[in-house]
Amino acid sequence: MTEPVTLTSLPLAGIALAVVAALLLSLGNELQSRGVGKVSTQGEAAGLGFAQVKRLMRSRVWLLGTLSLVAAILVQLASLSLAPLIVVQPVGVTALVFAALLTAWATKKLPTKRVVRAILICIAGVGVFVAVAAVVSKQRPIRDEQLIAILIVLVVVLLAIAAVFVVSRVRKKPVHPILHVFAGGVLAGFVASLGKTVILRVQSALSELGEEFRFDSGIVLTLLCLLGIIVGGGLSIYFVQLSHVESKPEVVVAGLTVIDPVVAVVLGIVILGEAAGAPLWSIVVFVVAGAVAIAGVFLLSRAQNKDDRLAAEASS
Repeated sequence: MTEPVTLTSLPLAGIALAVVAALLLSLGNELQSRGVGKVSTQGEAAGLGFAQVKRLMRSRVWLLGTLSLVAAILVQLASLSLAPLIVVQPVGVTALVFAALLTAWATKKLPTKRVVRAILICIAGVGVFVAVAAVVSKQRPIRDEQLIAILIVLVVVLLAIAAVFVVSRVRKKPVHPILHVFAGGVLAGFVASLGKTVILRVQSALSELGEEFRFDSGIVLTLLCLLGIIVGGGLSIYFVQLSHVESKPEVVVAGLTVIDPVVAVVLGIVILGEAAGAPLWSIVVFVVAGAVAIAGVFLLSRAQNKDDRLAAEASS
């Protein structure tokens, strides 16, 4: 079994990079939402089929949004290399603020009080979470058995998501739009967790350059991590595109920046042990703050739907 690997923790630098990643994420989602919106109006049916995907690949706005999202992922991975997962990942909720500002700038309309209230609830929940996590969490080595546990949970989650959509198709009832947002966010959380592991292992391999290369269980697990990132990341991207068809950019960003870190943080606490030794009160705060943040996502989705209905009634 390979030795566990770790790196120096620089939480402030990690948090700063996470804010930059959040800005790039909100910009990328805004641009992708515009691209998907244009394509879906030309589509032969609701959803995102092969014909729509082909048009997306020719959309400059969508491609620019994709480049922004890739940059966001790279910056986020850099932030994960500098601080514990449960500190860095929740900072992405600041993308909600950036998304609201971008939407207001694009539509020349200020967000309604309902939307602002829901965003503030999300930020409050995640803000409390990050504040406590920064105090009680520690960067810890990642052992092989922990990595295996993450991969097993990922497989279970993929099977559960597949079951939901199979049942929906059999019953001929469409899946609720918010489930696409949640699926994209959940899988993104696994991608972040596995990405951090790959970073640690690559850094360890680079530090051992010049030594005899050994193809051991650690290499196999790293390759399985990469496979998990590809599968989980690909499906997350697909669900995000479906979300853009059905939901506003703020709702999509909320799913990615609230559900994603909640999943990543649960993995960081339960499996990676980043909060091992933390006092009981901090665990209670984590649970309550996480529940508040998730509630904010539902409130934001409801607020957006209500605003759309009011706008449609006013124009009719």
